[in-house]
Formats: sequence, C-alpha cells, structure tokens
Amino acid sequence: MPLVQGAFLIVIILFLVLFFYFVPLGMWVQAVVSLGLGRIRIVDLIRMRLRKISPRLVVDGVINTHKAGLDHISTDMLETHYLAGGNVENIVGALIASDKAKIQLPFEIATAIDLAGRDVKSAVETSVYPKVINAPVDGYLAAVAKDGIELKARARVTVRTNIPGLVGGATDDTIIARVGEGIVSAIGSAQTYSDVLENPDSISKSVLNKGLDSGTAFEILSIDIADLDVGKNIGASLQADQAEADLRVAQAKAETRRAMAVAQEQEMQAKVQQMKAKVVEAESEVPKAMSQAFREGNLGIFDYYNMNNIKADTGMRDSIADSPGNSKDEGEDVNTDSSK
Repeated sequence: MPLVQGAFLIVIILFLVLFFYFVPLGMWVQAVVSLGLGRIRIVDLIRMRLRKISPRLVVDGVINTHKAGLDHISTDMLETHYLAGGNVENIVGALIASDKAKIQLPFEIATAIDLAGRDVKSAVETSVYPKVINAPVDGYLAAVAKDGIELKARARVTVRTNIPGLVGGATDDTIIARVGEGIVSAIGSAQTYSDVLENPDSISKSVLNKGLDSGTAFEILSIDIADLDVGKNIGASLQADQAEADLRVAQAKAETRRAMAVAQEQEMQAKVQQMKAKVVEAESEVPKAMSQAFREGNLGIFDYYNMNNIKADTGMRDSIADSPGNSKDEGEDVNTDSSK
C-alpha cells in the first residue's frame, strides 16, 4: 500500500510539473495584470509551448511595446518573427527607441532588417546618435596635385543611419571607399598643393556635393579633414625616371649603331682581303702570260731584262720615297731653299 501511494504521489507531481510547464499560469496572470483580460489568452501560451516558442520572450515583448504605446504589436507578429529566426528582443527594443525618437520604423521594415543579419537596434541608435568613420581606417590617403606634389590626407566622416536604406544598402566599407575616392579626386584637380593646404574645406565641399551616400545604409552629415601632410615631389621623381629611361634608350640605340659600324668595318675588311686575293690571282697570271709571249715570239730577252730593270728602278724609288730620312732631307732642302 505505501508503494502505491508513493507511485501515485510521483505521478501527481509529474502531472503538475508538466501542467505548469505547458500552462504557464504565472505569465498569464502577469499578462492579464499588464495588458488586461483577453489580450493574451492561456490558450495562446499553451500553443507557444507546443510550437517551441518562448512564452516569456513574447509576453515580455508585448508588455513592453504596450507600455511604450505600440498597441498594434500582437503576439502573432512576434511569434512569426521568432519562428523565422529573428531576434524578438532586439526588434522590440528598436521599435520602442524609434518611436521615442520620432523615427519612422514600421514593424515589417524592422523585421526585414533583423532577418537580413543587421543589428536593427544599433541602427536606430546610430540614427539618433551619429557615429564617426575614419577614412581610411588606418594610415593616410595619398594623392597628387597638378603641380606634382603629393599630399597625404585623413578624414573623419560623420554619418547617421538611413533607415529605409538598411535593406539592400551598402555598408561602412562603401562609405570609406567613396570618400577616399572623392578626396583623391579633389586633391588631383587642384592646381597646386598650396591651394589645398590653404583651403582644406574645399575637399570636404567637393566630396559632399558628389552625393556619396547614395545607395548606402547611411546618410553623410559632414566630412572633416583631420590631417593633411605634404609628401614627396612625385612630378620631379617621374621626370627623373623618364630622363633615366630616355638615357638608357639612347645608350641602347648608340650601342646598336656602334655594333652596326663594327660589323660594317669587318665586312669592308673582308672585302679588302677578297680584292687582295683577286690581285694575287691576277699577278699569278703574269708569268704565264710572259711565258706564252716568249713561246709565241712576242717578247724578246732584251725586252724582258728592260722590264725587270724598270721594275727594280721603280721599287728603289718607292723605297727611297718611303724612308724617314728622305722625308727629313726633303724638309731641310725646303728650308734651305726658303732661306735663299
């Protein structure tokens, strides 16, 4: 008998635990006290348990929105967003904050932003309290004015959230890239670097007039040049590099011409050797011709000796004319004749 009573007691306890788990009377009482009878029914809480929805999260969300004056937010709306994988607590906080800040944020837009993976509550806070973005995030933007002087700039961009543009709008990285592009363009269009140093606000005005926040999730409020330094003389460096390149090209062309001249000289020397060979070949035919003349009787022995004497005499005169002493004597004779 005691065993039966113990088992019966355990069954009753398990039944009560399951009953109060699926029938959260405490939350229902809290909802009735906060919202009034009929706004959240006990059946709704049981249905939430069966659909694996946190009743506490939904009840607290409806109570908070009701106290903030957002009576149009129902349990079905929050349940649907929870089942879709959204952050109910974040949505409720964003709706309350946007309502207090007089920012138009419909429930459908808020849930779409949240389901897209963005922090809708943080977006509303940024819309109320603008944030500052450094462009670039680290380092400086280098740009060159028309006079060839490099300028290094760093800007701070103040933005606030564009609620309608959060769905499908570009993020911070796009803002940084566009602002950087605008700064480089503004510096590049300046005639001299001194003009930019004298009026840094000209960069801000030029960038703001381009509407860089179009298609983004932010609205640019201001662009302030935080730092502006003078860098290298890029124009002079480029001219020096160009001159060095031109010098190398000229040297290469001169080397080409020299190689061609050397090749031509070698070709001429080969032609000279070729002509000398022809002369030697022609001279080798002379004895043959003389022999033929002897045999035919066209050349006598005395004619041969006279020709050799003339040849020897001619060789002697050439050797005397080519000797260094003869040149000196001729110079002395010339001086003697002039003195006379």
